[in-house]
Formats: sequence, C-alpha cells, structure tokens
Amino acid sequence: MSMNDGPGIADEQREMDEDDQRSPPVFNLPRSLVVTLALLAAIYIVQEYLLDDDTRAYFVVNLAFTPLRYAYPLEEQGFAWLWTPVTYSLLHGSIEHILFNALWLMAFGAPVVRRIGTLRYVVFWVLSAAAAAFFHAMINWGNETLLIGASGVVSALMGAACRFAFPPGRGYDRTHGHLYPRQSIPGAFRSRTVVIFTAMWFIGNLLIAFGVTLFGADMGPIAWDAHIGGFLFGFLLFGFFDPVSPSRRPLTQP
Repeated sequence: MSMNDGPGIADEQREMDEDDQRSPPVFNLPRSLVVTLALLAAIYIVQEYLLDDDTRAYFVVNLAFTPLRYAYPLEEQGFAWLWTPVTYSLLHGSIEHILFNALWLMAFGAPVVRRIGTLRYVVFWVLSAAAAAFFHAMINWGNETLLIGASGVVSALMGAACRFAFPPGRGYDRTHGHLYPRQSIPGAFRSRTVVIFTAMWFIGNLLIAFGVTLFGADMGPIAWDAHIGGFLFGFLLFGFFDPVSPSRRPLTQP
C-alpha cells in the first residue's frame, strides 16, 4: 500500500484505523462495531428471556419511541421523551429483526467506523437515531405505535457510505472504502453505482409505504419513514462527522 500525501496523512490514517487493528477477528470488523453488536444482542436477550411479561412491557414502553409522547406537553410527562429518540434503536422485536439489522450494520457500518473513529461513530449513532425517529414522528404525528430497531441508524450508515465508499469506476468497497476521499453531494451521484443503489433503496422503502410486501415482512410492520429519515441524515450531513479532508487523494492499492 502506498500513499500520495506524505507521512502526516499516514499517521492520521493509522490513528483512524486503530480500533480496527485491535478488534477481534469477527468478519474483520472494527472493535467498536463488535461492541455494538454485542450490546444489541445482550439487550435483546435480557428483554426477551430474562424479564417477565409485565417487566418486559414496562421496559419496552419506556425505551421505545412513540410519536404520541410529543403530542402532549412534555412537562406533564416523565423523562422518557428525552432518551427514547435514541434508546429505541437498541431494541428489537424478534431474532429475525436483530439478525437483519446486524447484517446490514456489519456491511455498511464497518467502513464508516473505520473512517470516523469510535467517538464520532457514537455521536453519529445518537443523532441519526433521533433524526430517523423524528422523521417518523413527522409522518405519524400523535400515533401511539412504538418504534424499535436499529434500522434508522443502519440507513444513516448506508447514506454516509454513499459519500465515500463507492470509488469511481468500482462498486461498493467495504474493506478499503474508508480510504477514499469524500464526494460532494452532487459528486456522489456521478457514480452510477451510487445512483442505482440509492434508487433501488428508495423504491424498496416506498413500496413498503404503499403496502407492498417485501423480504423481512415476517418481522412485523416496517418503519419505512424512519429508514428514509436516517438515510437522508447520513447522506446529507456526513461531512460534519468526517475527519478526512474532501481534497485528500485516496490511498492506492498495489
């Protein structure tokens, strides 16, 4: 591997990849992503297998997101309105639900985490979860249904990856995608692969919105609007999280 921008960039890149180098060899994932997967699994085990029915219901209601909370004065409630825009993303409704999100999280979270590092990744998770939740609330204002699952954050990671992990003339590069320069928003759409991927992704979610049954239907109702809110957050705002200058030239592979 060679680099065109000198040893200073090499040192910075080495720091960005530090978590990846020290992580357990689980699909070659960054350590912080392995911790995320373990946390999601642990919460699901506690939720489904260690709590009785009443405690489980209390647990879910107070950690899941519902638009209904924000239709009433916040001062007349407890504080669940404060943390549920994030904590809902840590809950899942079934084994299929958590496995589905875990697979996409591994696929699109890895290059983003390698690129932005653990601290920015945590901030990204919190803010993208909130963005997905409130986009869902905007479409379903006052609705009493509960929103759970990491798919809004996963969608945000997909959107973020579209800004750098699809190098020109190539497809999605999960392994080395974090090494490429960030594209501008219009520049990202110069990639035919990004255009096709984004179009298919939006079409799939809009079909769900119109009641078309797709894969994953056995997981229950799918919050297509949270997916879209998350994707838009990641795609449009990734530049605020990216420590890599957009003018940096990519690393080249021998």
